[in-house]
Amino acid sequence: MGDNTLYTVPVYEDALSGFRYFFALLPIEYLAHDDHINPRSIGANISKLIEEFYQKRPQLHISLAWMKSDPGRSAVQVFDGQHKAAAQIMLGVRRLPVRVFIDPDADTLITTNTNAGTTLKQVAFDKSVQRHLGSTLYQDRVQRFQKETGRADDDLRFSERDLVGHFKGQSREIKRFILDALRNSVTSDPENKLMHFIDLGGRGKERPLSYSTIEKTFYSFFIYQEVLETPLDYRLEEGENPRDLERRQILHLMNLIAQEIYVDKFDPEIGTDKIESQLQKGKEYPLDHLRAFRMSKEEIIYNWLSYVGQVARQYFIMLGKPDPQERLFQYPFPEQIWDNISKSLRNLLTLPLWVNRDFSETVFGGKQNNSFWKSVFETGNTPQGMPVLAQPLNLIHMITQAVEHPSACGKARLVEAPLGNKKAGEDGPLRLF
Repeated sequence: MGDNTLYTVPVYEDALSGFRYFFALLPIEYLAHDDHINPRSIGANISKLIEEFYQKRPQLHISLAWMKSDPGRSAVQVFDGQHKAAAQIMLGVRRLPVRVFIDPDADTLITTNTNAGTTLKQVAFDKSVQRHLGSTLYQDRVQRFQKETGRADDDLRFSERDLVGHFKGQSREIKRFILDALRNSVTSDPENKLMHFIDLGGRGKERPLSYSTIEKTFYSFFIYQEVLETPLDYRLEEGENPRDLERRQILHLMNLIAQEIYVDKFDPEIGTDKIESQLQKGKEYPLDHLRAFRMSKEEIIYNWLSYVGQVARQYFIMLGKPDPQERLFQYPFPEQIWDNISKSLRNLLTLPLWVNRDFSETVFGGKQNNSFWKSVFETGNTPQGMPVLAQPLNLIHMITQAVEHPSACGKARLVEAPLGNKKAGEDGPLRLF
């Protein structure tokens, strides 16, 4: 930068942690964002910070960073306060105040930053960020286990149970880190097509799914929640490692669902805001978009996704094999299972309720719970006895009756048909598209 002056600042030591640190006003060219300790990206809320600083209000908490003291160059990695830093940079600030830790213990910083963004902060990190941090802590525990047991870096001949047993007093945390690592590996996979339709913050109006919904359905249903006894590298080269197989097959299912329900069907430009109330006012929506929106409601996807799991389990049972139960996705799925799942999804998509405008005032008119839709799918009626489906869902029919995707059936039209055993004209006909 043309400035060759040597600057000297005092170095302090934290009384409790023992970490050394210093304060400095550093040019932004010397600062980097540490996405290992803090993977949270710059979000839309930065506009509020820009407005705050534009009003000439001072930054109350300076950014936190760390660096190595090894000879040679060292990046100054900012892991807290990146939103404040970015907001000031956009207003033309070229130097930022930072507190820089020297050679800190990375695990301690990750844990401290995680706690600051969760249990110790009014506005917690998004769940997806928490899972990323948990995954980082899991990798750290694996490396520490290898070092403390005299193993090589590539020696994975130990199990999740061994990790839990080694870090005594941390069994609950280690178990969470293991599951976080699996969740994060699915979420962050660049091939995950469903992620284009998931709002990681859970507060937007452009995408139909929230990350919270994904956790309560896909990850809750299909990730085995207990630690494994098999080595981490068990049958890894053969493609039959339980956790890796679980990850790949959940990813496959997400991509299959994305292709059937969302890709080229749900329009982010239309989004999810006030769709049911707009339907009541006569507004028209593309049927594919409306179908995807309604099927994405948490209490609804909770029920129909459980049927997907039943379809897969049924295949194993029909072959005379034991029910995989909670370990379902740790068993390799033959192509027939994926074909059965595809058929069941397409049969589900053809149900008239997804595109029935009148239901915007009843079953889709307010927040329902899981048991409400369980009753609808199992009996055809709401718990109060209101008919919704012509007949209950039948898994055998859903996997044996081949149907085209609704989008391939030509231009949809609005028709009137009787509902269930009712005759047309009794309490009015059901309007179907």
